[in-house]
Amino acid sequence: MSDAPSLKQISLNQITTEQWSLEEAVQGCVRQEIPWISVWRHKLQEIGITKSKKLINDAGLKVSSLCRGGMFPAATAAERRERIEDNKKAIEEAAELNTDVLVLVCGPAPDRDIESARKWVEEGIAELIPYAEQHGVKLGIEPLHPMYAADRSVISTLGQANTISENMKTDQVGVVVDVFHVWWDPELYKEISRAGQNILGFHVSDWAVPLPDIFKGRSMMGDGVIEIRKMRKAVESAGYHGPIEVEIINQAIWNQPGDETLDKMKKSFVEHV
Repeated sequence: MSDAPSLKQISLNQITTEQWSLEEAVQGCVRQEIPWISVWRHKLQEIGITKSKKLINDAGLKVSSLCRGGMFPAATAAERRERIEDNKKAIEEAAELNTDVLVLVCGPAPDRDIESARKWVEEGIAELIPYAEQHGVKLGIEPLHPMYAADRSVISTLGQANTISENMKTDQVGVVVDVFHVWWDPELYKEISRAGQNILGFHVSDWAVPLPDIFKGRSMMGDGVIEIRKMRKAVESAGYHGPIEVEIINQAIWNQPGDETLDKMKKSFVEHV
């Protein structure tokens, strides 16, 4: 058990308790002594940024990240401009919540044009850098498993994310390592080492066999095949020692009481992360 991470690092990524409002999630973290929370924008919008910030601050919680920005590719220049403006709003929200990480889910290709989509992702991130810098927010590119390339992100590997990050030549852009999305990659540990100090977040869950669903397919740590602890040690060796977000999208977990989820989450974190 000496290999276990500290519970001072555990963060509730809000999607894990999707059945809860932000207020309920904050209260749950307080009851379960979880020090960090990652906020999702759709939960933020239910009550507004001012009330959200007060709830989190009054509870003494820290915000590990805001999820999500990105979704850069679109069929028309006007739509792509709208996406940039929405990302600027997300940067403002992240700054208001006192988190320095906005997670980018980069978006799918319109009209099957994956090459152009990847170019638009890079252009979109580059355009946001001055605004992010002005607000003290870093942009974390999160590669998603290739099965999501058609509907969520054309950035599928940590190598792709690292290359974009390096091309930006600024500390304002980095990568987010989510075990569910990258565990399969034969280049994974080389790319974690390459990312180094540019790792802005580490997300944990597990890959059960069979996968219960494509979107709602993540399982509690220890219930699948991912070498989570090996990956956690690798990101630490690369230089990341920040909060570790438990991000589980799973209908069965959403259907159970939130406190039950948080209790299980803490035990699984100590045992398997």
